Formats: sequence, C-alpha cells, structure tokens
Amino acid sequence: MATVQRWSGVEVRALREAKRMSIREFAAHLGVSERMISKWEAGRESIQPRPVNQAALDTCLTRSDPDTQARFTFLTGDSLVPAVDDGAARDLLANKEVRHPIDGSPMVKVDGGVYLSGPSIEPVWLPAFYIDVYPTSNADYARFVAATGRATPRHWDDGVFPDRIEKHPVVYVTWQDVAAYAEWAGKQLPTSQQWEKAARGTRGAVYPWGDQPTPAKCNVRENGIGETTPGDCYRSGVSPYGVYDMCGNVWEWCSTEVSPGRHELKGGAWTSPFDRATPTLVNDAAATMCDDDTGFRCVAPADELERLLNDTLRRR
Repeated sequence: MATVQRWSGVEVRALREAKRMSIREFAAHLGVSERMISKWEAGRESIQPRPVNQAALDTCLTRSDPDTQARFTFLTGDSLVPAVDDGAARDLLANKEVRHPIDGSPMVKVDGGVYLSGPSIEPVWLPAFYIDVYPTSNADYARFVAATGRATPRHWDDGVFPDRIEKHPVVYVTWQDVAAYAEWAGKQLPTSQQWEKAARGTRGAVYPWGDQPTPAKCNVRENGIGETTPGDCYRSGVSPYGVYDMCGNVWEWCSTEVSPGRHELKGGAWTSPFDRATPTLVNDAAATMCDDDTGFRCVAPADELERLLNDTLRRR
C-alpha cells in the first residue's frame, strides 16, 4: 500500500471514513479527544497533527485491513507516497501473478475500490480479490476429478480428455460441478460484479481491451472457429488486469443467483455473436445446465489468499 507523507485534517477524515467509525469511536481508537478529531477535520489542509499523533495515525493506517487501506487510498490518492517494501512475502505479492497453492493456477489481484459498473456505468465498491488469469482448463479439471472422483465431462473419451484440448476451457460442467471445484480448490466462484470489474477495469470500458469493437480479439461466432480455443490464445484481448478470455470462448458461471436455481453467466462464447460477448451483458441458466460453450474460472478474497501464500512461504 502507500503511506501518508504528512497528515492533515483531510487525511484524518478519510481514514475515519475508510474505517467506517464515528468521531467518538475513532477518537477512542487513537487515544485522543473527540474535540481533537473534530478540530482536525474542520481545519482540513490547514491543520497538521503533532508528530506523536502523526505516528499514531501512521500506525492506525498500516495496521488496517486491506479493504480499509484501499478505501483510504481511493479517498486520498494525491496525498500518498509509495511505501517501502519489506520481506519475501511482500516481494511475492508484488508480482503481477501468483500461483494458487492448492490448484496451481495463476491468479492476478484486482485491488479493492470503486469501478464503473453496467451499461449505465454506476460506481460500485468491491473489496480486493484475486481472479484466475485463464478459464479453468481440461487439465485443471482433470486434477480435481482425480482428487475427488467426480464424474468427468461427457465429451472426454472414456473419462480422459483428448490431448489437443488440454489447455482449452473445460465445458459440459453444471453450476454444481463448478461450485464443487471451487470448494476443492479453496476458492469461490466470482460474483457477476467481480467478474465484470476484472473484465472491464475501473473506468467502464466496453470491452476488456477498450471501447473499440474488435471481434478478432476474441473467439466469437463471427470468426468461424467453431469450437473452444486455448485459454491463452487471445493475447491482444486481455483485460486491464491481464485476464484472458473475458469476451468469447466460453460463457462463465458466476455465484450470483438471479432466481432460485438459476445463476448468472458472463462473457459470451464461441457460439455467441460478438454483440453478446460484452462484459455488461446479463445472461443466466439453470444450475443443472451443461453445454459445450459453458465453463468457469474462480476467485479468492485477497486477504485469505495472501494469508495462505504467507503461510506457504514460512513453511519453505
């Protein structure tokens, strides 16, 4: 995260609001009077707490959870300076990708904060999370099947996928199948909002790559491929977070339930016309549905995954 170079009443109020505390609660938390907090906030830029209180504010910020820190960063942007990184765990988490310790899939972090959501680009706050870089492949799903004994997808030959589709997204999986995979992997299915933010970024772009309609950047009906493609195929179509296949290839199951027994699908597929592959488009299906154009990917809350990665590092 970033740290504050010099605290003023502006940053004090931002930290209190980021922690979602009343003036009374925040004063007790810092060990100062309510009158002092009110004075700082009313003075805005003209007030600078004494060094001892600056230190207390620094400690309060650095010990806050990641979502509080992200809210504070969103509220204060310009007053921040980069923090000094220390420790192997932080070095690992500073990398663009991390490998999930259970299923080994590469994941990237989507920072907590506001993003512009839906066709009407309404601001929505989401806490930080990690998301799989690629849709779950046949090879990924085979490890899950081997570990759990779950039935294989029906297009595998005698329970084994053909070599040529090893890196293709697994299909013919129901919502119950993919929820079971997520539980086995210690992950979750994304909500529709998590999926959309990972696809569009924070500024409400129409497509993962920007606002220009470019069917060639994804596997959709217009390209005439007629089947799934490997998850790393469309490098020019990645999202602002470096996530692949957020348009086309396969519809992806989400955790969001639109009515009892029906869940959202996002992203379009190789069977879809390009105009149905935009990340804002809403589609849904019965949890029992499985088809040759429907797959999934997973997410993990940032604090949980980072704690797991830290534990893994300490055991090395």
